[in-house]
Amino acid sequence: MKASHLLFPLGLGLILASHALQALPDQTKDTRAEAARLVEWLLEEERDLTGIAFADVAKAVSGREVRPFDPNHEADQRVLNLISREAAALLREVNEPGHPAHDIPRINEVSGLLEDLLQERLDAAEGFSCTFPPTASGQAQRSGYPDLRLLDETSGRIYYLDPKVYAERLRNSTFRTFYFEPKRETNKILDDAAHLIIGLSHAGRREDGRWRFTGWNLVDLSEFRVRLKAEFQGSNRDLYRDEAIAAEGGIEP
Repeated sequence: MKASHLLFPLGLGLILASHALQALPDQTKDTRAEAARLVEWLLEEERDLTGIAFADVAKAVSGREVRPFDPNHEADQRVLNLISREAAALLREVNEPGHPAHDIPRINEVSGLLEDLLQERLDAAEGFSCTFPPTASGQAQRSGYPDLRLLDETSGRIYYLDPKVYAERLRNSTFRTFYFEPKRETNKILDDAAHLIIGLSHAGRREDGRWRFTGWNLVDLSEFRVRLKAEFQGSNRDLYRDEAIAAEGGIEP
């Protein structure tokens, strides 16, 4: 069975059901049966959870539409011009020898700095407002998709932006670089909007104590396809419960 728009609502429902089951420490007979059905569904040999439209995922979680980005549309063209200008200016800025980004040893931490700097630039542009989107419950939360919410004040159109830093040589890598966790309370997609990735490429490892950024890409997610990885998780707190310890020991000092 191939993944499809018809299959997905069932799949998402089971994912959300698994979150609910995880929150029940003393599972009843009915919830155990539901868990068994979930696992059986995931283990079906022909179950294909690839090629799922991200637009369907976002709508199922948020009820909001993912709008295609159209460079020929007046508002989208304004946003394209804005991002083109500010992304290029940002990379020129961070490539300067004395920029604080070069003092950061890990590229993941540089990514957070660039996100902050890009937000400031976009928010300062006349006719636009760029903020960190709140969750559905109204809480401020930096983690999770999307990172930025851009408003074109002239049209009222919303654009969700997710800056990502990547090594130029890994552009075609198959490592996971995008993820979206389907949770309603912490969902940050609150508007019908275009969804865009701003990819910022760099040359690789620091040389002479400096990062070198090489370019940027703007990716429209309206036709983006995603995969679901089924994974059951537990923390140390879940594992090392007093009532579950069968034996223990220590080392004399």
